[in-house]
Amino acid sequence: MTDPEHDAPAIPEDDWTDQDILTRPEASARLRTEIEAVERERTALPGSAARDAERALLDRRLAAMRASLRELGG
Repeated sequence: MTDPEHDAPAIPEDDWTDQDILTRPEASARLRTEIEAVERERTALPGSAARDAERALLDRRLAAMRASLRELGG
């Protein structure tokens, strides 16, 4: 199904009520919660060379989430 005026797929009207539309404060709060969880996960990792790759992935994830949080103004 397409919207002839915009030549894009039309979203049935009833779908709009089911979508989770976050405000900036809600998105910021969720990001802060997730950042805290990942920080705890990273801290709990044993300090071994075998965990370096996992630690690096968590660091990248944290950096991305923190950047998103800054963009949201949180």
